[in-house]
Amino acid sequence: MSSLSIVMPAFNEASNLPPVIATIPVAELAEDGWDTEVVIVDNASTDGTGEVARSLGARVVLQPERGYGNAYHAGFEAATGDVIATGDADRTYPFDALPVLLRILVAANVEFLTTNRLTRGNRDAMQPMHSVGNHVLSVVSRTLFHNGLHDSQSGMWVFRHYVWQRLDVRSTGMAFSQEIKNAATLAGCRCLEVPIEYRERGGEVKLHALHDGMANLWQLLAHRFRQTVPRRMSTVDDLAEGAPVPSTRRLGAA
Repeated sequence: MSSLSIVMPAFNEASNLPPVIATIPVAELAEDGWDTEVVIVDNASTDGTGEVARSLGARVVLQPERGYGNAYHAGFEAATGDVIATGDADRTYPFDALPVLLRILVAANVEFLTTNRLTRGNRDAMQPMHSVGNHVLSVVSRTLFHNGLHDSQSGMWVFRHYVWQRLDVRSTGMAFSQEIKNAATLAGCRCLEVPIEYRERGGEVKLHALHDGMANLWQLLAHRFRQTVPRRMSTVDDLAEGAPVPSTRRLGAA
């Protein structure tokens, strides 16, 4: 069997973890040949998030330095799977869609698959200000990195574990989400973006729209001038039209 690590950062998500973990289709994944581990990164929670995660059978990684990016750095280092899948612990991402996403990853022979939440059907699941900010940042990301992404801020990705070792991702906060996609593009990974369902958040919203948005905008500019040779990500429409998935190419390769 192939192995899958589902890595979720969690800061005070004790009440959300039971319904979130319940949506992970472990039996269906096993039928498809995936041996699955769930890794919860307890990002200095104060509500017993780690204890709840352990009681649900998850492996808990402690990350005392708060920050979305810090949590993922710790989680990816601890993950043991051949493939890593991510998503937030707040009920918004469809972990029940993982079997389909993994089939796409394998069938399309891609290395980094990211997801698009900004579709018409998901319009009511996201606060209007957050939706506008996501669209603006995605436009800037497309302009600077020529990656073709519709949703540069999505937090659900499925990628081959070895890809993480290729990437220069430095963000410790929310900008990690856009940086890992742009780093994968710049590293010449075979990338793909597909639409997903996005759901209403459970509990308190922790995103600070203006502060995080401005920080992400600054990170985009800093990252763009840190590396060169942008590569465009493919979309499902490209594959339907018969366009080839970009081949792997390292920076500086011929």
